[in-house]
Amino acid sequence: MSRKILVLYYSAFGHVETLAKAVAQGARSVEGCEVDLKRVPEIVPEAVATASGYKLDQDAPIADPSELAAYDAIVFGAPTRFGNVPAQMRNFMDQTGPLWKAGSLIDKIGSVFTSTGTGAGNESTILSFWPTLAHHGMIIVGLSYASTGLYQIDEMRGGSPYGAGTVAGNGSRTPSQVELGLARDQGQRVAQLAVRLAPEDK
Repeated sequence: MSRKILVLYYSAFGHVETLAKAVAQGARSVEGCEVDLKRVPEIVPEAVATASGYKLDQDAPIADPSELAAYDAIVFGAPTRFGNVPAQMRNFMDQTGPLWKAGSLIDKIGSVFTSTGTGAGNESTILSFWPTLAHHGMIIVGLSYASTGLYQIDEMRGGSPYGAGTVAGNGSRTPSQVELGLARDQGQRVAQLAVRLAPEDK
């Protein structure tokens, strides 16, 4: 049976959105997987978001917290806000209490990727997300050094063994080919594990 993978992200300026598409591409490369790309709602008032230059015209549909139970694996993408996940993603996850109470995400795969302005928060943002996945009983998956881009130190890049990432700078820098490669690797790894670990009687 096909394994369902969700790439769920929040992106204010488009950097995480770009990584999310690469993660989905990597997951789709694995036979036997059905991949959806969705985003969490924006909670900043539209006038403020527009004045701040937020990218509001994103193609991915808005997700509902109740939908998470339908997936075998979920890859979450969120930028850093002072070393932590932003309120938009936190607000979405804070609505998953009914899923926690029902045990709906137990033994499903959870993984996280991120974007930072200067590189600070590259690891802490992902690590601050992991306890939420653990409370849901999810199997937490990062990258591994099988992703050779993690060895590349000849150029600025995001990403760590905890998950893919990009460095956005002042917002004008777009994800590099190395960073996109790490994102594809993460999506592929999650999908491969979903195929291997999901129960056969689903």
